[in-house]
Amino acid sequence: MLGVCVGWAVLLHGTVQSFRLTPHISGSPKIDTAPKVSIILPARNEEAFIGRCLHSLTKQDYPNYEIIAINDSSEDATGEIIRKYAAQDPRIIPVDAKSKPDNWMGKNWACIEGYERATGELLLFTDADTTFAPDIISKAVNRLISDKLDALTAIPRLLTNDPWTRATLPVLAAFLHTQFSALKVNDSKKTTGYFYGSFFVMRRETYEEVGTHKIVRQEIVEDAALGRIVKGSGYKMRMVRADDMVDAVWARDGPTLWNALKRLIVPVYLHDRKMALGILASGAFLMLLPFPLAAYSALAGTATSALALLGSSLAASLMILCGAVVETKILRIKIKHALACPVGGAIIVGGFLAGAIRAGGKNSVSWRNRDYTIKDHVQRRIM
Repeated sequence: MLGVCVGWAVLLHGTVQSFRLTPHISGSPKIDTAPKVSIILPARNEEAFIGRCLHSLTKQDYPNYEIIAINDSSEDATGEIIRKYAAQDPRIIPVDAKSKPDNWMGKNWACIEGYERATGELLLFTDADTTFAPDIISKAVNRLISDKLDALTAIPRLLTNDPWTRATLPVLAAFLHTQFSALKVNDSKKTTGYFYGSFFVMRRETYEEVGTHKIVRQEIVEDAALGRIVKGSGYKMRMVRADDMVDAVWARDGPTLWNALKRLIVPVYLHDRKMALGILASGAFLMLLPFPLAAYSALAGTATSALALLGSSLAASLMILCGAVVETKILRIKIKHALACPVGGAIIVGGFLAGAIRAGGKNSVSWRNRDYTIKDHVQRRIM
């Protein structure tokens, strides 16, 4: 339990440092050139979100861009909404993705379909459940060109639309902000490379030279894998803050949250089973066990060992709560949701365990109403 306290002290320090020192997307001077930007927007069963996304994209102040909106075999009104917006704005190019080939993840295939229709010098990839400030593209292009970058990704504000996500994300975010810290991504001496799927832009030649989405066609967490490949190939990339300009939905409800947690651990398990089991065990200690141990030791009497365990487990529980409180401030949700961190920890550990069991069986993983066979899939190490 004292080790858990030390672990959370490290996580808290890493989180605060990352957000304090990460540059903002608007930190570069305005440039005179405006290369064409192709926004590649895959969408599958996104009727609840795609309209708001397209509306915010059509309001951009950047003078030279197109929107490639790909309907990825949706079973709802997504395609109709895309066509409706396209009829009103010629910058929107509707694409109906062809049937997904075997050994491809759906979103990865939709991105390739969009890329083949794109004509821009710069490619901006985003998600249908994301909305944007009117000057986000201008700021991104300024930063990319002024800093002489090959690729740029922006940290969005992660929206929490349901109580399960509000309980879970403050605990999980501390790990994400530390393991995938922008400070590590921006350090050329470190191997950490990562894209936020809600917003990453790169030069067309960079995307083509690393192999496009074809090189990550089987990846379950394709944005992370592609970011690692770009950085590992020697290209100059940066991660910047844009949490006041980009809003992204991380999980929409309980079932999508559960599948998202399983999706995080499956590629790790497929790459290295021992590593995945280590993450599961450490996650149980760092996010969950201090709470039941504190309750158990409180009922265990007044023996010295019981009091020592009570004190250390209470301290560990308090550290977890402090971490959750810090993250609620970053996520801009009410502090009261930090009090649900024991529930959040249980959901995370349960989701990771379910993902490890699913990957161990090597049968399939579900995402966006599709079941993907993961047997024989090779996943790149992202953590």
